[in-house]
Amino acid sequence: MDTQDDKSKKTFTEEIEIFGDQLVQKVKDLLAEGNVRQIRIKASDGDIVLETPLTIGVVAGGAVALAAPWLAILGVIAALVTHVTVEVVREVDDNSDDDKPAGS
Repeated sequence: MDTQDDKSKKTFTEEIEIFGDQLVQKVKDLLAEGNVRQIRIKASDGDIVLETPLTIGVVAGGAVALAAPWLAILGVIAALVTHVTVEVVREVDDNSDDDKPAGS
């Protein structure tokens, strides 16, 4: 059993403030990136409207088609709110090539 992969992965969270009408497109863009582990949609008052975990397999396998039902829900949320914060939990590889010296 190889646990090296689990130990070499780290996560970080970022918040993106957008208008409600940009919500669906922004989530589609995030799905296409492939390193997103979880998305939380917060209303302007700070209440969490939607929280959904994403798996690497879903993201790598055409997530927009598989995520269509909750993208429709996002469309309804976008119609009801004018300003939202998208909290994105990303996974990064701790052993990335950026950390290695040139020529190795």
